Amino acid sequence: MIGLAIGSVQLVEHNPQWAILAGAVCEEARRAGAELFLDVQHVGSTAVPGLRAKPILDIAAAAASSDCIPGIIHRLTDVGYVYRGDLGEDGGHLFVKSPSPDRRDIHLHVVLHDQAQWCNYLAFRDKLRADAALRTQYAALKAQLALTFAEDRRSYTAAKHTFIRQALKGL
Repeated sequence: MIGLAIGSVQLVEHNPQWAILAGAVCEEARRAGAELFLDVQHVGSTAVPGLRAKPILDIAAAAASSDCIPGIIHRLTDVGYVYRGDLGEDGGHLFVKSPSPDRRDIHLHVVLHDQAQWCNYLAFRDKLRADAALRTQYAALKAQLALTFAEDRRSYTAAKHTFIRQALKGL
């Protein structure tokens, strides 16, 4: 139901079970992070009903401050996440959870609550949920990029940035 080989891009039909799985993942992250997280949310395309998506759950967690990051790294690795480093504006502190080294099931992005990344994760998700025309445009772009970058997930993700920035303008 979730999971994709590292580096590959494959879009599948939206699965309502993703919301249930994401709820459990968010709750696990909340418990692990406790007071270090102000909020944890399901974001990305799997959080948008009706939108085709890579079957990888994207979760965003809002850290109270940058001083919390070492503790968050320790706590999340204790519950099975692998820390992949700070991607800065391209995803914050990235943690992954997978059943095997060649697959990704969950991407957990830890960002600071008071920075634009947190707001942008939620705003883009909510805008896609509310605006059918925008959702259709984004789906078409994703389909085109999935064909172009079927084995290059980094380029696929980077090629979506302009669309996302445009969608977020004016919020």
